Amino acid sequence: MTLREHHKLALASLLLALGIVLPFLTGQIPEIGSRLLPMHLPVLLCGFICGWKYGLGVGFITPILRSLLFTMPPLYPVAIAMSFELATYGLLTGLLYHVLPKKPYTVFVALIISMLGGRIIYGILNLILLSLNNRGYTFQIYIASVYIDAIPGLILQLILIPLIIRSIEAYQGGYNGIQRHS
Repeated sequence: MTLREHHKLALASLLLALGIVLPFLTGQIPEIGSRLLPMHLPVLLCGFICGWKYGLGVGFITPILRSLLFTMPPLYPVAIAMSFELATYGLLTGLLYHVLPKKPYTVFVALIISMLGGRIIYGILNLILLSLNNRGYTFQIYIASVYIDAIPGLILQLILIPLIIRSIEAYQGGYNGIQRHS
């Protein structure tokens, strides 16, 4: 393992830990936590900063590990569906940030596509997992729970993630500052 790989592994580990700890800030009031999506932020950042492989891994592990350690989110069906949703976030942010043109809007494009992709995966997994228990999961429930209820978290992601990534890029010398990962 190269020094660069060790660095990415350390950052990914830190972001995993942050994904486990951040929900404690909103955990006392579940309605706020489910709206602000604190676990999503470190995973999205991991894809951008460490690349798609680490983003995928951190995204998949974070909800399941948090569920096993603290029983929140509930393992079935929430943490299982979230693990695929967040894995999609990490995968897509890392891939898209790497392959899209190195422009100021790249972060927004990668972020929006990743957010949509992850939410679609979450909806599909919920449909499958909830139908196994003969529990209904309609398109209206999907739209309400995944988009409408999450508007504050989506806005937070659209503001914070680009600010953080642009700050890192500026610190490292421009839009090409963050090492694009393959």
